[in-house]
Amino acid sequence: MGNEEMMSISKKRGFLYPSFEIYSGVAGFYDYGPLGGILKNNIMNLWRKYYVAREGFYEIEAPTIMPRETLKASGHVDNFTDPMTQCTECHEVYRADHIIEAAINKEVEGLPDEELTKIIEDNNIVCENCEGKLSPVRSYNLMFKTEIGVSGKQIGYMRPETAQGIFIAFKRISRFYKDKLPFGIVQLGKSYRNELSPRQGVIRLREFTQAEAEIFVDPSDKSHRYYKNIEDYELELYSQEEQLNDKKPVRLTVKDAIESNVVSSEMLVYQLVLAREFLKDLGIPNEAIRFRQHLPDEMAHYAIDCWDAEVKTDQYGWVEIIGIADRTDFDLKSHIKHSKEDLSVFKEYDTPKKVVKTTPSFNMKKFGPTFKGDSPKAKEILENTNPEVIIDSFKTNGTYKFNIGDNEYEIDDSFITFETKEEEIRGERIVPHVIEPSYGIDRIIYSTLLHSYTEDVSDEEEKRAYLKIPAIIAPIKVAILPLVNKEPLVDIAKDIEITLRENNMISSFDGSGTIGRRYARADEIGVPFAVTVDYDTIDDKKVTIRNRDTFEQKRVAIRRLPIIIKELVEGNITFEELEE
Repeated sequence: MGNEEMMSISKKRGFLYPSFEIYSGVAGFYDYGPLGGILKNNIMNLWRKYYVAREGFYEIEAPTIMPRETLKASGHVDNFTDPMTQCTECHEVYRADHIIEAAINKEVEGLPDEELTKIIEDNNIVCENCEGKLSPVRSYNLMFKTEIGVSGKQIGYMRPETAQGIFIAFKRISRFYKDKLPFGIVQLGKSYRNELSPRQGVIRLREFTQAEAEIFVDPSDKSHRYYKNIEDYELELYSQEEQLNDKKPVRLTVKDAIESNVVSSEMLVYQLVLAREFLKDLGIPNEAIRFRQHLPDEMAHYAIDCWDAEVKTDQYGWVEIIGIADRTDFDLKSHIKHSKEDLSVFKEYDTPKKVVKTTPSFNMKKFGPTFKGDSPKAKEILENTNPEVIIDSFKTNGTYKFNIGDNEYEIDDSFITFETKEEEIRGERIVPHVIEPSYGIDRIIYSTLLHSYTEDVSDEEEKRAYLKIPAIIAPIKVAILPLVNKEPLVDIAKDIEITLRENNMISSFDGSGTIGRRYARADEIGVPFAVTVDYDTIDDKKVTIRNRDTFEQKRVAIRRLPIIIKELVEGNITFEELEE
């Protein structure tokens, strides 16, 4: 790893650089340059291969601006906050838990504002900029606020996550899937959080990209159809038990993790395996990845289990890049409550069930005079009350009492009678639970670049620093290099470049400097293969293809290049298997 070295290459070669540089920049925003933009799209398309192609989930695209009522229902308006403190002298703003943790080296995330204020006072924590006094801690909402329409009457927010767009569209999505659980829907796109003090480069951004899947499952059945295929798969798990007892993470098979209740369900552990395989394809080594379970005091109130995929960095320690949670039915029930829409699905039984059902019948001649305007409400209350409760009250007390607002009413069996009969039911309506893998694409890109940074010795015995980016996501797949910058080698090289681009493979031509320097430039930006055109090419119509990582070279026919590069990039053949 080498954060400074990797960021230097990234800025110099067009991967990542701070936004608005000519205006001194704005914290929390980064540009993806010519190579970074391609890398980002390649990673997102690889993610789609996992979740859209492989898992069979469909993708939607919802607006990034959301009306206030939708985010009020989800809880973001009231609860999407961070603790803020501000210097009373220079007015520098800090996230309170972060400045405390830096000062006293103690985890305080999640503590109430009052406790954080007391810790600041007791430990005499001051402004890092001017040593001024810090203000009492208060909760600050992280959403970017805007107005929808010119009147300013409708308040909107830039979405803080992509997930809510899926939950809000659930009614149509479930119809698309014919209400057949489980089913999943994905969304990739921008989200926005007005971070108090984003000071960790691309780790903490105000505008960032998420790739999220919402997998809707039967609350009573969180098994996975492919569970048997992954039972022996090993994961590095840092469970609550290990954390609370100051132990190290443990390696467990999926089967052991489920049977020992370390992970709550097959559906959830499957997502851990999927995340691990995805990170493997990005070239992030095993030893740099762990799955950390959220502790009880940091678990979201709606979640019953949550794990973070964390990647080790030299600059920031262990960094969360993927969150995988069982969100239960919290989101759908919240939107049911606020929208008054039915967001349930019909669960059909394997075989119909016979049930005994007791239904009320009302004497409306007595209801009107007794309840007057409260009649509809009284009928609704009695219909939703367990019949046995009312019947028992009649038997014991001769009457049944209930309230409508501040008014108490009393009825006897002349108001209501009950009929009991046996019915056959085919199923029931249920509100699904949600398993959510949420991928932070920007953090994943940073981790990929960081762990691809490599230093070794080139085939010219020179020290080289380069990005060992896996071929499947590398921005440029192949460099086309004439041995010398002269005709007809240049023409042949440019024709090869055109042919490869016509075959949907991004390639680059470089004819400047020595061949060794050109290899080094290609290696530095992560180009996995280089093709050299030499004087023998004129006669034998062959070129030399070079492997970035091993320096191995092989002679192949020009006409075979498109299929060879494609097979190498997609991992269908190895360089060693390549026939000359």
